[in-house]
Amino acid sequence: MDGDRVMKVNGGAVLLWVAVVAILGFILAPILVTIAVSFTTAPFLSFPPVGFSWEWFGKALENDEFIHGLLLSLKIGVIATAGSVVLGTAAALGLARAEFPGKPAAMALLLSPLVFPMLVTGIAFLQFFNALQFRGVFWQLVIAHIVITVPYVMRTVTASLQMIDERLESASRILGAGAFETLFKVTLPLAANGIVAGGVFAFVTSFDNFPVSMWLVNAEYRTLPLTLFALIERFLDPSIAAISSLTIAFSLVLAILVERLVGLRRFASI
Repeated sequence: MDGDRVMKVNGGAVLLWVAVVAILGFILAPILVTIAVSFTTAPFLSFPPVGFSWEWFGKALENDEFIHGLLLSLKIGVIATAGSVVLGTAAALGLARAEFPGKPAAMALLLSPLVFPMLVTGIAFLQFFNALQFRGVFWQLVIAHIVITVPYVMRTVTASLQMIDERLESASRILGAGAFETLFKVTLPLAANGIVAGGVFAFVTSFDNFPVSMWLVNAEYRTLPLTLFALIERFLDPSIAAISSLTIAFSLVLAILVERLVGLRRFASI
């Protein structure tokens, strides 16, 4: 009986591992193919790649449209991240530390960008800015990106606040510290990991956003995802794959940075 039970357990474990590997392979295959194609020596996209060359990365870095789109996405991402960190942290503090009528409704409203389809959100922003006759495309993108990234900051900061022993804040106030002094010297330093993680998630979300940005960009202001889309429409060579590989590498570096600084596992249950 024990032998049969061990065989069943081992068989279940093997099936689980096979399923995990199959799922990971399905998810990672397009990324790995894109990276492999970036190093081909052929003047066209082909898989498996022919030879090995860094040529297409050099051409990608010489592409003015790519550089312009990259710098714009970085600029918008940095500003949107700063805005979402301030607003998301404030919202998390209010929701985690205060009790007020309509608190569940306020939380649902702040998290709604995670629920609504991005395309619908983008159309809503387009109509909203048109109704206001607000034509500043750059700031339209910044405002839209702040709105869609605030929930990421709010959730990670809320998780950090829930891990803080509130007796530490009480002790600070008992020892004579005011509300703001306790906030800046006790609460925020203890929640720093969540703030950093939320900021990185917000930046990646802004940097990689397509469905909201596509409704707001124009010929002068075109983010990196929209620039890639425009380049693919005109021509398709390995330099496009090289640009995609650089973007993937950048996102991977950010993920490793978050893991090193705060640990992704801490926020896996958020």
